[in-house]
Amino acid sequence: MKETIEMNRTLHIESGNNGPKVLLLAGVHGDEYEPIVALMELAEELAGIIHRGSVLIDPLVNAGAYEAACRCGPDGLDLARVCPGSADGSPTEQAAYRVSERIRDADVVIDLHTGGMVFDIYPLAGYMLHPNASVLEQQRQLALATGMPLLWGTDHRPDGRTLSVARDADIPAIYLEYGGGSGFRKHVAEHYKEAVKRILAHLNMLQHDGLDAPQWKYWLEDYRTDSGYLQSRMPAPMSGMFVPDVAVGDWAVAGQRFGCIIDPYTRSKHELFVEEAGLVFLLQQRVSVQKGDALGGIMNVSLNEKISIDNGEGSNH
Repeated sequence: MKETIEMNRTLHIESGNNGPKVLLLAGVHGDEYEPIVALMELAEELAGIIHRGSVLIDPLVNAGAYEAACRCGPDGLDLARVCPGSADGSPTEQAAYRVSERIRDADVVIDLHTGGMVFDIYPLAGYMLHPNASVLEQQRQLALATGMPLLWGTDHRPDGRTLSVARDADIPAIYLEYGGGSGFRKHVAEHYKEAVKRILAHLNMLQHDGLDAPQWKYWLEDYRTDSGYLQSRMPAPMSGMFVPDVAVGDWAVAGQRFGCIIDPYTRSKHELFVEEAGLVFLLQQRVSVQKGDALGGIMNVSLNEKISIDNGEGSNH
């Protein structure tokens, strides 16, 4: 018998038949709203149509950060840096502990994000380049199933993340990134709902007609240290007002102007130029920036080619 059970803020959809346990997460960061809404709506849409396995939906992993309308919780901690947390720790550490327990009990983990108030991000499905070949291949297939245009495998060594908890337990896990900035972007929430349904169909947990949707455009597997760390990209050389000349999704060429920073006190201007051609996949959304803030990112990829980078040397597959 199929049933839906409320579990605090989580929703458990049980098919009554054997199959994988899929954990869907949102709200790890409190200023990433579209994934929260997407999972709340999916909880209603999936009830009664899951015919194999079970789905556990946690749309608000870090309530403290949500209440603060901030990436971090009121204790100043980023949940995506303190996993697996502590049952007796600060509010963020406790939230990290609870979600880590759920991750270890799952068979598949999908963590939904946006760029929050800071970044706009090109739609992507990301995963750690897991040292276990079987887990890595399962993650690749999950990422492929989403239909997201950019697939991105990155360094598996960083700790503190939801995905690092899954990594240590040999549980296939991916994350989704799309959008960000001020205002609610309904198309992002709709895109996420479609991506999750495609994953569940890939796992033979539901029937879905959208599997023939457009496939990936760019695929990069970057084995270099901290390759997935967004906050280090294109650091601002000075404080001031950031005025970009590019948009997320643009193809940039070496030498073109990326934007500039203007200091209203000195009336000085610092121009920024693209160093190598690639996809603009990340862009700062705050106008007022401080020296060292990440302004954006160019990904050195090729259309419809899977690229692997190992120790700085790329090879196409």
